[in-house]
Amino acid sequence: MSEGLNRVMLLGNLGQDPELRYTQGGQAVLNLRLATTETYFDRDRNKKERTDWHTIVVWGKRAEALSKFLRKGSSLFVEGSIRTGSYEGRDGQKRYKTEISARNIILTGGGGGGRRDDAPPLDYPEAQGEGFDGGFDGGYSGGGGSGGGGGGYGGGGGSPSPGPDFGPDDDDIPF
Repeated sequence: MSEGLNRVMLLGNLGQDPELRYTQGGQAVLNLRLATTETYFDRDRNKKERTDWHTIVVWGKRAEALSKFLRKGSSLFVEGSIRTGSYEGRDGQKRYKTEISARNIILTGGGGGGRRDDAPPLDYPEAQGEGFDGGFDGGYSGGGGSGGGGGGYGGGGGSPSPGPDFGPDDDDIPF
């Protein structure tokens, strides 16, 4: 039996400043809201844009190091995997969320990002080459409830544009 593939690559801009928190066990977790925008043409050949918002999660020493350099507007390339999980909201209801667990993050410049004034120099070898060491099982301290900031769709700075209007299904597509 063959294994599956779970890999995501995104290029976008942070829609809000990063949120650094710690699990009950003391492990750092950094939440990022990344906006990706694609351009397409509708049936009438009008140029349209669609923005999607992604929740990116970074763990451990890498989370602490990146929190010093990232800010709203930072342009990033993120490589990771999709993680889905559930938690109980403040109202007692079971909630589901989908996040990107980051393995690699590259600051691509542009977008107003870059080094923050209060950040130390860019030499943080303890964060380089560190593997992924977290997930939904770790649990967050605070935040993750239904009234929280970074965990839901459509948050992080404006509502996304509506998706393309495909109209009635009149094409004969062979798949």
